[in-house]
Amino acid sequence: MEKDQHWFLLKHEDGTLFGPVEFSQLASWAMEAQVSPLDRVSTDQRSWTRAPMLAELQMDYLVELGPDHFYGPTTVGTIKEFLKAGEIELNARITNCLDGSELSAADLPEIRATTLQNNSPLRSSIRVNLLQRLHELERLLLEERRKREAAEHLAKKLEAQIDAIARKS
Repeated sequence: MEKDQHWFLLKHEDGTLFGPVEFSQLASWAMEAQVSPLDRVSTDQRSWTRAPMLAELQMDYLVELGPDHFYGPTTVGTIKEFLKAGEIELNARITNCLDGSELSAADLPEIRATTLQNNSPLRSSIRVNLLQRLHELERLLLEERRKREAAEHLAKKLEAQIDAIARKS
């Protein structure tokens, strides 16, 4: 990744476009819980990537908000916001998407350090609408399943055509 590239952020919720900004600003937004897992980023406004796919944003954690309710991948900054807003407790399960390990929010070094050193409040402006996010993720999952099934159907059809051609030869 080139450091002098300018970046754009496309918000999933309402299609708002931010940028061009330097990568440092984009990374700062991610750490401040302003980039959601469904937001997209780009350097050219033609090719878009989901924000968590950009490793440099460090959106590496999946947060268990409740039984079978997850948020992420997201940043440690977002986890701090969830804690401050009361969306999760210190015992909330966090999965590190990089290595698959699970721990509690309190066991994250950045959270433990903040808890021990600083009792000042973090921003509490984050609002998580669990049902809306859950429905969106379910919709995306269904869409991906449909695409996979269509691809599998097409593959079978093409295999049948190849077999028919091979038999004629």
